Amino acid sequence: MRAIIGGTSIFSLPLLREGRKRKVSTVYGEVSVYLLKDCVILNRHGAEKNIPAHRINHSANMMAIKSLGIKEVVALNSCGSLHKEIEPGTFIVPDDYLNFDVISIFDNRIKHILPGFSPLLRKLCIQVLSELKLPFRDKGIYAQTRGPRLETKAEVNFLKDYADIVGMTLAKEATIAKEVGLRYASICSVDNYANGIGSGGLSYRLIKKNAERRCEIYQRIIERISR
Repeated sequence: MRAIIGGTSIFSLPLLREGRKRKVSTVYGEVSVYLLKDCVILNRHGAEKNIPAHRINHSANMMAIKSLGIKEVVALNSCGSLHKEIEPGTFIVPDDYLNFDVISIFDNRIKHILPGFSPLLRKLCIQVLSELKLPFRDKGIYAQTRGPRLETKAEVNFLKDYADIVGMTLAKEATIAKEVGLRYASICSVDNYANGIGSGGLSYRLIKKNAERRCEIYQRIIERISR
């Protein structure tokens, strides 16, 4: 069994009606999950969908998953494109990430993990996207910013020399997953151009609206991942 972590849009998925909601207590806090037949689904923004990206309790989320005896996590992440050729509507399976606002469960002892994604889970993600015939890239670098605000044009102009996509969740989530001993990979949905890249305007409402349009696709992805 695998855990699947997503954002607020996954709460619209029909498959959640089949799940049993459960609260899991950890030393880092309480987490709500949905227990399905073939997978566990966790909303990183909380059961009430009201936790902003910079306040997500990644340590509690990952420890809750581990306490359920699960060893593998596939995350669904919304992101912005840093390059015009990476168009909204594309999926990316990142192979590396940038994040300088690092968090860790090792606050009181010296321990250094080597960050990275699970090669086996990345292969699974690529296989799923290929089977579903979705437009995707099999590698890319994700840059994480802190939030809650969107990035300035100057920040985007800097980041695009080093990364392909930008968001507010993946890197910290992947780091904590590695620290607690979970295998982790992500499927990133490019839902907009980053600030200054595209010709249109940019707002949280637009990003959320574009992400919600993916619900049917997310359902199919989850069904394949949890087989």
